[in-house]
Amino acid sequence: MNFPPQSQVEEIRLSYPADTRVELVSMDDPYTNLQPGDMGTVKLVDDTGSIHVSWDKGSSRAVVYGVDIVKIHK
Repeated sequence: MNFPPQSQVEEIRLSYPADTRVELVSMDDPYTNLQPGDMGTVKLVDDTGSIHVSWDKGSSRAVVYGVDIVKIHK
């Protein structure tokens, strides 16, 4: 897996601060029950650029940088 450079991680953190509401676009995880359109709240962005989300369905799964996609819900 390729991790983003630190400068890009900082950009992700600025774009997805804690408490930002997000909507799942896609997730490459065969073990999750999350579906496109599911909503959640950002908890943090880690040093690999993964966005840790508390999903409204009750799970806590990270959105993996370069694999999964979320968008900010306005």
